[in-house]
Amino acid sequence: MIYKVSYVVIGGEHPGAIANVEQPPRIGDIVALGKQSFRIIEVLELMPPRGQFSFLHASCEIIHGEDS
Repeated sequence: MIYKVSYVVIGGEHPGAIANVEQPPRIGDIVALGKQSFRIIEVLELMPPRGQFSFLHASCEIIHGEDS
């Protein structure tokens, strides 16, 4: 299964991204978008899976300081 994930950064500090990943994102996961790290705070299925693809939305927040 390929997960097409739309990453949206809360607060608009980063434009976000769309990526194909092999594992679905989960709340609490850390993802690197460019040179910055983000914590996933919400995951939603955008539509039911089609064939080998699943379409997801992940809201993230930037990690500042020691956590990055």
